[in-house]
Amino acid sequence: MTQLNSLDAELAQELGDFTEDDLDVVFTPKECRTLQPSLPEEGVELDPHVRDCVQTYIREWLIVNQKNQGSSEICGFKKTGSRRDFHKTLQKQTFESESLEGHEPSTQARPRHLNVLCDVSGKGPLTACGFDLRSLQPDQQLENLLQQVSAEDFEKQNEEARRTNRQAELFALYPSVDEEDAVEIRPVPECPKEHLGNRILVKVLTLKFEIEIEPLFASIALYDVKERKKISENFHCDLNSDQFKGFLRGHTPSVAPSSQARSAVFSVTYPSSDIYLVVKIEKVLQQGEIGDCAEPYMVIKEGDGGKSKEKIEKLKLQAESFCQRLGKYRMPFAWAPISLTSFFNVSTLDREVTDVESMVGRSSVGERRTLSQSRRLSERALSLEENGVGSNYKTTTMTVNSFFKQEGDRLSDEDLFKFLADYKRSSSLQRRVKSIPGLLRIEISLGPEIISCSLTPEMLPVKPFPENRTRPHKEILEFPIREVYVPHTVYRNLLYVYPQRLNFANKLASARNITIKIQFMCGEDASNAMPVIFGKSSGPEFLQEVYTAITYHNKSPDFYEEVKIKLPAKLTVNHHLLFTFYHISCQQKQGASVESLLGYSWLPILLNERLQTGSYCLPVALEKLPPNYSMHSAEKVPLQNPPIKWAEGHKGVFNIEVQAVSSVHTQDNHLEKFFTLCHSLESQVTFPIRVLDQKISETSLEHELKLSLICLNSSRLEPLVLFLHLVLDKLFQLSVQPMVIAGQTANFSQFAFESVVAIANSLHNSKDLAKDQHGRNCLLASYVHYVFRLPEPPRDPPKSGGAAAALPDPRYHTYGRTSAAAVSSKLLQARVMSSSNPDLAGTHSAADDEVKSIMLSKSADRTCSRMSYYCSGNNDVPSSTAAPRPASKKHFHEELALQMVVSTGMVRETVFKYAWFFFELLVKSMAQYVHNMDKRDSFRRTRFSDRFKDDITTIVNVVTSETAALLVKPQKENEQAEKMNISLAFFLYDLLSLMDRGFVFNLIKHYCNQLSAKLTNLPTLISMRLEFLRILCSHEHYLNLNLFFMNADTAPASPCPSISSQNSSSCSSFQDQKIASMFDLTPEYRQQHFLTGLLFTELAAALDAEGEGISKVQRKAVSAIHSLLSSHDLDPRCVKPEVKVKIAALYLPLVGIILDALPQLYDFTAADARSGKNRANGSDEDQEGTSTINQNVALAIAGNNFNLKTSGTMLSSLPYKQYNMLNADTTRNLMICFLWIMKNADQSLIRKWIADLPSMQLNRILDLLFICVSCFEYKGKQSSDKVSTQVLQKSRDVKARLEEALLRGEGARGEMMRRCRAPGNDRFPGLSENLRWRKEQTHWRQANEKQDKTKAELDQEALISGNLATEANLIILDMQENIIQASSALDCKDSLLGGVLRVLVNSLSCDQSTTYLTHCFATLRALIAKFGDLLFEEEVEQCADLCQRVLHHCSSSVDSTRSQACATLYLLMRFSCGATSNFARVKMQVIMSLASLVGKAPDFNEEYLRRSLRTILAYAEEDTAMQATPFPIQVEELLCNLNSILYDTVKMREFQEDPEMLMDLMYRIAKSYQTSPDLRLTWLQNMAEKHTKKKCYTEAAMCLVHAAALVAEYLSMLEDHSYLPVGSVSFQNISSNVLEESAVSDDTLSPDEDGVCSGRYFTESGLVGLLEHAAELFSTGGLYETVNEVYKLVIPILEAHRDFRKLTSTHDKLQKAFDSIISKGHKRMFGTYFRVGFYGSKFGDLDEQEFVYKEPAITKLPEISHRLEGFYGQCFGEEFVEVIKDSAPVDKTKLDPNKAYIQITFVEPYFDEYEMKDRVTYFEKNFNLRRFMYTTPFTLEGRPRGELHEQYRRNTILTTMHAFPYVKTRISVIQKEEFVLTPIEVAIEDMKKKTLQLAVAINQEPPDAKMLQMVLQGSVGATVNQGPLEVAQVFLAEIPADPKLYRHHNKLRLCFKEFIMRCGEAVEKNKRLITADQREYQQELKKNYHKLKENLRPMIERKIPELYKPIFRVESHKRDSFHRSSFRKCETQLSQGS
Repeated sequence: MTQLNSLDAELAQELGDFTEDDLDVVFTPKECRTLQPSLPEEGVELDPHVRDCVQTYIREWLIVNQKNQGSSEICGFKKTGSRRDFHKTLQKQTFESESLEGHEPSTQARPRHLNVLCDVSGKGPLTACGFDLRSLQPDQQLENLLQQVSAEDFEKQNEEARRTNRQAELFALYPSVDEEDAVEIRPVPECPKEHLGNRILVKVLTLKFEIEIEPLFASIALYDVKERKKISENFHCDLNSDQFKGFLRGHTPSVAPSSQARSAVFSVTYPSSDIYLVVKIEKVLQQGEIGDCAEPYMVIKEGDGGKSKEKIEKLKLQAESFCQRLGKYRMPFAWAPISLTSFFNVSTLDREVTDVESMVGRSSVGERRTLSQSRRLSERALSLEENGVGSNYKTTTMTVNSFFKQEGDRLSDEDLFKFLADYKRSSSLQRRVKSIPGLLRIEISLGPEIISCSLTPEMLPVKPFPENRTRPHKEILEFPIREVYVPHTVYRNLLYVYPQRLNFANKLASARNITIKIQFMCGEDASNAMPVIFGKSSGPEFLQEVYTAITYHNKSPDFYEEVKIKLPAKLTVNHHLLFTFYHISCQQKQGASVESLLGYSWLPILLNERLQTGSYCLPVALEKLPPNYSMHSAEKVPLQNPPIKWAEGHKGVFNIEVQAVSSVHTQDNHLEKFFTLCHSLESQVTFPIRVLDQKISETSLEHELKLSLICLNSSRLEPLVLFLHLVLDKLFQLSVQPMVIAGQTANFSQFAFESVVAIANSLHNSKDLAKDQHGRNCLLASYVHYVFRLPEPPRDPPKSGGAAAALPDPRYHTYGRTSAAAVSSKLLQARVMSSSNPDLAGTHSAADDEVKSIMLSKSADRTCSRMSYYCSGNNDVPSSTAAPRPASKKHFHEELALQMVVSTGMVRETVFKYAWFFFELLVKSMAQYVHNMDKRDSFRRTRFSDRFKDDITTIVNVVTSETAALLVKPQKENEQAEKMNISLAFFLYDLLSLMDRGFVFNLIKHYCNQLSAKLTNLPTLISMRLEFLRILCSHEHYLNLNLFFMNADTAPASPCPSISSQNSSSCSSFQDQKIASMFDLTPEYRQQHFLTGLLFTELAAALDAEGEGISKVQRKAVSAIHSLLSSHDLDPRCVKPEVKVKIAALYLPLVGIILDALPQLYDFTAADARSGKNRANGSDEDQEGTSTINQNVALAIAGNNFNLKTSGTMLSSLPYKQYNMLNADTTRNLMICFLWIMKNADQSLIRKWIADLPSMQLNRILDLLFICVSCFEYKGKQSSDKVSTQVLQKSRDVKARLEEALLRGEGARGEMMRRCRAPGNDRFPGLSENLRWRKEQTHWRQANEKQDKTKAELDQEALISGNLATEANLIILDMQENIIQASSALDCKDSLLGGVLRVLVNSLSCDQSTTYLTHCFATLRALIAKFGDLLFEEEVEQCADLCQRVLHHCSSSVDSTRSQACATLYLLMRFSCGATSNFARVKMQVIMSLASLVGKAPDFNEEYLRRSLRTILAYAEEDTAMQATPFPIQVEELLCNLNSILYDTVKMREFQEDPEMLMDLMYRIAKSYQTSPDLRLTWLQNMAEKHTKKKCYTEAAMCLVHAAALVAEYLSMLEDHSYLPVGSVSFQNISSNVLEESAVSDDTLSPDEDGVCSGRYFTESGLVGLLEHAAELFSTGGLYETVNEVYKLVIPILEAHRDFRKLTSTHDKLQKAFDSIISKGHKRMFGTYFRVGFYGSKFGDLDEQEFVYKEPAITKLPEISHRLEGFYGQCFGEEFVEVIKDSAPVDKTKLDPNKAYIQITFVEPYFDEYEMKDRVTYFEKNFNLRRFMYTTPFTLEGRPRGELHEQYRRNTILTTMHAFPYVKTRISVIQKEEFVLTPIEVAIEDMKKKTLQLAVAINQEPPDAKMLQMVLQGSVGATVNQGPLEVAQVFLAEIPADPKLYRHHNKLRLCFKEFIMRCGEAVEKNKRLITADQREYQQELKKNYHKLKENLRPMIERKIPELYKPIFRVESHKRDSFHRSSFRKCETQLSQGS
């Protein structure tokens, strides 16, 4: 490789060179809790097993560290706290969206009032300004704006300004990546330490009774009622005064400080609500039952005085005498339970169960823990705090006021649990048990982590232990209810003895007050009692004997004593427990001793060399025991001479339990046997040895040991875990240590190895043990990390049996099998296995030779033998040392690798399943080997033998193929494969630090090739390789591994003579294609930068792939690159800019990959377009409403080439392919990487690269920048969106994860996204759909995250995300400048200019900080100055957008932004002035921009805008160069114009609250732009947008239809195409109102005049866009028939354009529309209409106006009434508004002039009869409505209702100005006609209605019996009030006198005729429908029907003869409302003879 230049060498040096090794072997002392470690007593020759245990517990940890580890891991940043204070270094960025918050309240505080619309005709918009602009003060101007500067200088100044004050680390601002992807974090296992549960500190404050007469002693312990188990040892304490202590002085030889403790630390591993603290109280033995002794306490009170005082004194004296005599005996007295339920509060217990379990090791097997979780678990066992247990629980004092008296016959633990269970149920035992009044106060609190001055259960002082403290705290040992899987780490050896029951009932009378003396003896002599029994309170620390409490006169007493014994480390057969039974005489008898002996019993401690524990029932010997009794157990004593006299004839009468808590005694047979056999090999022993109950001779030793190895795994899990460290150490020792047994060399390595594998398997499979997030068993992980060390080289192999056997050929050590033949077959297998694998390097000799060489045991040619490397001892030693090693040395790593290679069957499967464990063992042993051999100086290549390398290669290959094999299997195996894959990656990662790198790289290459060969499923393959590479790339020397290969021998396998480094200094010499290729992933690159090349290849493959589940893989790939870059960015070694330049150079190919992936990026612009731009201030409902009509959206719908706003356009250049879209997060991560490279790469290099790019590529870069802008838009504090949220808080709960998964693009929404975004498809099919997911995505997440953050955190997030937005946008700006500068030399700048402008305009439309805006406007001004002409000629579209954006910023509340924007706008005008036509265009665009700004922006501020206009005026006046031209005058005219538009707007602002009024006003403004179609269109769109927000979709659609008609008019003037609509006439079918749009007015401009109709909508595709959007809205509004009409206009245009894709989707939509018509039928709801009249001068020009309002379907009268009343109530005050309740005509004179009256009436559409022929369907009856009717009943007397013959009715028909639906929801009434119906006419109408009802009921399909019966009942029922019969009797009884009424009479008669006929049909039909039980009902109906028919017959049959000869001609009066134009009320007087 070429030599690197000096700069590179230095850099490499800084990045941490490779000369030394990275691995460091350190011994760290164990952390010891106690001042002195817990050790066995001194001066004893220890058992080898005890010695090993103690050794394991006190030796140091051996840890292999990576020296630079963490330096690249974003070291300081992620790990330490620096990230926390990082935000303090940031500047606060000001965003207008946030600066507004301060100003808002002032504007809203003003009371609202209704402004009156004075004149609806409206003045044109060009009236003189409302007030003069000049009266305002201009803003601060930019000084040098008008000076002539060359473009280059201008650019240079801008660049310098941009370069100052930039944020150095981009990633510091970016949230860290999802932890679920961060596979490269290998959790450091928790350090093994002693298990402590939840610690509770209990202090005894007071203990006293009503009278104080004697010393009392308390013992406290915890009990679990549910488990019926005592869960702690006893804590003894007393609070006796010195006086009482004095009573006992004779019996206490000394008082140890440790016995004076009054507070204890209890530990509870499994908290539950069933735990009780039980306090037992004893007193000194005295005569009498417990009840008698307790009597005084219940009767006497201290305060009584007089007699009781004497009594107390007397009792005291009595007590003193008992104490002196019987001071060493106790009797039970009282007890009290204290429930800890409230402490372990129950609500948290459901949760806690799982938490606790995981901490003691329980967790489900398959669970992949997130990092934070496993970190939390490793903090320490679960603390109560985390658990919520007692979290609100600082310290509680519990008080007990009464104690239960102990019952002499109920003292056992069983009785206690019964009591407690009762107590738990009823919380009192008073009924059954007497209570003693007293006071016990206990303080309970959470045990702090560190408690000063406390003692362990062994009485060892715990750090910190100040010297001067008197009363220590005692730690109380826990007896957990379930197993706790934590390996032993301290020496503990305790024995607990529990005497339980003694049965002397049949024994002699003398045994009454029985006590037992308990001693621990080391011989049979009385002096052999050992002082190892822990003392109780206020006494010595250790005792030789202890007495149990006495129950008075009880021959078979229960005991509750707990005797705690410190076991000697070395136990012999002589050690035993001795129990001596005494009767104690309480009465003083002359000369009699206090104790009289009753008998003895004993228990040997060892049985078969093993500790005896468990329950025993011992016999009691009544006389002195014979010598050597202790050698036998009491039950099996051989016959003695003289024989021993036993109580009850040698039956067991004494029950006792013995429990050990020991970290020395395994209490498990398998373990016991294994350890014993191991020790028999290690040290000199005499055979046969004794193991449990078998004897083992020397010859059977090997067999037994192998058996024991096989059985090891059958031991119980708990002891196995407890002694795990020692077991594994021993096994590893066995595997490398050659043993000589009975003169034969025995070899156990294979058995030992298999045993290790089995243990690893059972630990992993246990559900009770915790795993970390890589699925590694935590116990094993911490073993390897801390405990494991190379097995000690054997101190000469012990020669057993005295015969020193000569060591045979050492090759046999591996396979100590029975015969050499077996060995050879094994060998053969191994050989075949590796030689069948072509990937294995190394020379292969024929298997036969090998076998022969073994058989002959020649060591001549060792190189070919598979076993050779165990003997090549000389290689291990640097040649300088002459003494060769003994050939028997086996190296652990070689042995382990070999065993892994040759394992078979299940063992092999398990080895690779849990490969991580064996890999870590290998690495750690290799590191120690290198460390010990001092090989660090030699070449890595020769460090390890070739055989070992072969083995490693085999292992890697096997793991790879196993992984691949698992992945082909069903899903559930995948997780296993992932884990193996990750383990392998970590292994190779570690090997990079130990072995030759070329070798490791080769392994990596093999791995990649092998996987791709075996896997077909692409996502899985990429995902695997990604995780693998991600881990390797997290290597701390990653950059060196990739960038600079320092010495030749570590170069990759194929070094290539390509460029040595890519720093800028050497760039100049490259040809251009070299530069271009630097941005591509070339084969040279891959060779040179091996790992990065692989990673990029995976990324490219992932982005290019498709298929199920690929999006997850893409996320992984991007996240891998992202985390790498972020680790470089935050690495302190890479701070220098020149280092960053080099790193960026390494990543340049990423740019090419990102550009290729452009079509797949998530389009943030599309997402933003939906919710308007001002999301920061928009209220929530704004966002929820369906889409706003944004121009680019409409265009996107049109799918035309002007679609410049979305990145879709550029896709036309790509081959059409269905891409898999990336989701937002992945895209964002990819973008930040792109920006980082662009920020840190060498800028001149980038420019050169850009200069050579073809324009298509450049356009892609611009597209990418465009997306970048939207991607990093600042989201504001309110919606602290995901970007900023993650920075501080990553713990999103599961639900959020789930949401996320749903949003990630799997499932329906992903499907939709893929559909929408396929190039050429509609970009926005149905905005409402899109909106749905967008809302969930942001709102849900915000709501979820905002609730639990403090204000400070939110501020901090906002600060960081603000800086991120600014920095990202500035990098984008730099990039654009680079593009402009690089391309200004070329000719393609026109097309580029458009692209650059697009990006700039997009960035202006986002919420930006003032910092960015300043630079952005500067760049814009430079562009205008440089390319002015081009800009106005070519980029019309962009200019329009630019004007709008700049104008928007002119209304900004931030002064600096405003002044920048004004200057830019002025320059824009000024440079457009060169060519006259352009200024007209700019003028037009500015006016349009303002109009649209005013209509849309809710936060728009006209005051600021006016001030800006004034500033522009000032510029124009001061611009000396332009004074001679007409320019200043034109500017002034323009500004005036703008001012008047503003005036309209202010007016609009006042009606903001009155939607109807607002629409009227907007419509008026739109109409006033009759002369400027562009503006008119803009306002129509504004109206549509407002409607959509209010969910008035039909109205919104109508606005768009009007707009489309306007466009059609102009298009037909421009060009006459047959397929275009002929102006607005073609729109008649959609709405009759459209004709208003026709452009026939005289002052209409011709369309070719300049600047008119230049907008993007005045094109065919614009027209299509408007119509399609209208169709969408009609469809949403349910007017499906209209959708058809709209598409009738669209389809010819699409056909003419031959756009079949659009035609497909159009017909698809039509089909849906027709389907909806069919399926919804009558269920569709259209509007509901109301007439609203306004009366009262308060209403101004609304007074006496009547409107028809269209409300949403099923709006009830009260709703609209409430709304209007509420609204006007706010305007005028509630007391002044009144709603008129009836619909009668309003009499103005009767109204209160100070009030406002509103009359609201429900109206129905009204059609003449001829109209009904055309309006057939339900839709037709609800569309195109102009006439409405309501009816008012009245009588001539003035009452509304009266008798039939006096009931008149007034029908009122209203005609509106336009037809509904219209562009507004209320239309004024232009005509009102009324006609009155006489009573008979009312009757006719009613009868017609009834008949119709009957007809409908009869013909209903399917028939509805209930309905029919209801109608029938109403028609023929006998008692119908004002029913048909009564009507007939009133009107048909006789022929009317007035001939005018003849006709009506006849009509009514015919009505009845039809009516009775229908009734008959109905009765018949009912007969067919009824069920049996309704027969009677049917008869009744029929009877009624006939009766009615009979009654009616005479009246129906009587005709009026006069009617049948004509008397006079009747003139028919036309009532066609369309021809009637009068406003008068046409009362149709009857007298006129109509």
